[in-house]
Amino acid sequence: MPDDATQIRALIIGWAEAVHRGDIEGVLADHTEDLVMYDVPPPHTGIHGLAAYRATWPPFFAWQARGARFDIDSLDITAGTDVAYAHALLRCGTPEDFAADPALRLRLTFGLRKERGRWLVAHEHHSFPHD
Repeated sequence: MPDDATQIRALIIGWAEAVHRGDIEGVLADHTEDLVMYDVPPPHTGIHGLAAYRATWPPFFAWQARGARFDIDSLDITAGTDVAYAHALLRCGTPEDFAADPALRLRLTFGLRKERGRWLVAHEHHSFPHD
């Protein structure tokens, strides 16, 4: 059986691939019912619960279908016995975004917990640097 960090890496890479495909069930697959997410667009008080999280994705998928990228550049994981966190940088933007700022990266942080032997995302935070 793979170690915890390897399991979490596979979970996050699978999640990013599901986002890239526009696969909502794949995006939701490894998240807790009581998930909290802070995202780039409002509400800035966060999204609470899996149903609210689900509702955020269709506009993103529509934007992405117009040619935007969603690719992991770097991913670091720290795993304990039953909690873990991960942080990543992603190329998330349109060709025009990257032409204007080739270094543009989305910052992503995950908080995970292990439930019944399975890692699940309980917290997500997405942000872009603000100059």
